[in-house]
Amino acid sequence: MVAGAFFFSVMSALVKVAGQRLPSQEVVFARSLIMVVICAVALRVRGIALLGTRRRLLLLRSAFGFAALSCFYYGLTHLPIADATVIQYMNPLFAALFAVYLLRERLRPVELVGLLISLVGVVIVARPSFLFGGEARLPLFAVLVSLCGALCSGVAYVLVRKLDTEHYLVVIFYFSALSVLGSLPFVLHQPVLPRGGEWLVLLGVGLSTQAGQIFLTRGLHAERAGPATAATLVQIIFAATWGVLWFGEIPDLWVLLGSALIVASLLGTAGRGRGEPALDAAR
Repeated sequence: MVAGAFFFSVMSALVKVAGQRLPSQEVVFARSLIMVVICAVALRVRGIALLGTRRRLLLLRSAFGFAALSCFYYGLTHLPIADATVIQYMNPLFAALFAVYLLRERLRPVELVGLLISLVGVVIVARPSFLFGGEARLPLFAVLVSLCGALCSGVAYVLVRKLDTEHYLVVIFYFSALSVLGSLPFVLHQPVLPRGGEWLVLLGVGLSTQAGQIFLTRGLHAERAGPATAATLVQIIFAATWGVLWFGEIPDLWVLLGSALIVASLLGTAGRGRGEPALDAAR
């Protein structure tokens, strides 16, 4: 799980590097295209049909996944990498909330409290001017987009739970294929041709995402969901490290306080491991 968190943090850093000149939708397109090729080859080798059986639900999950990915990549290119990662990590709590309506699962009081604490943490990280006075610590629009991405991720995770009869490679293939189609109009509208090392950066985005998925899957198979999910929170530390080393982003005390609230709320709700139904959807 720590190895998976490391590769996902590398992906986030590479997205931020690519986003310095390339539009975020172009990065989404490149990442998704690489994943489509990898999944298509893997499914063909295993003799599994590409189209699956529950196609409407697969398309719905892919649509929310594409929206979440687009919002996350936008946040990475407009916010400090650690801040964007912390906000994205609210998705398990949103998943628990939506599982109540989509899966008829029980929402524990601790999960509702955790969601509220996380929202307070996001407000402290962003420090909007209408609450704190003066200029906002972070661009409010980028924070809202990132928060929307976490929300869409939560819905996508719940829909994955409903797709438990589909092979996980089919789910990823649909998600990546729809992301290619969804980002293509934006790419064609204002194409920016990658140059020099940007080609390698885009390739690194796709390969690091694939590596992260592999280690994440293996970790969830080898350990209980509670400890495994908590282990992925080390991605925030990795992201903060890349922010300092690569982008000169030094978090202040407000960011540390808000991040601590979000991490504490996640640990508090996920720490009980398997058997708590609402958070199982996120896993």
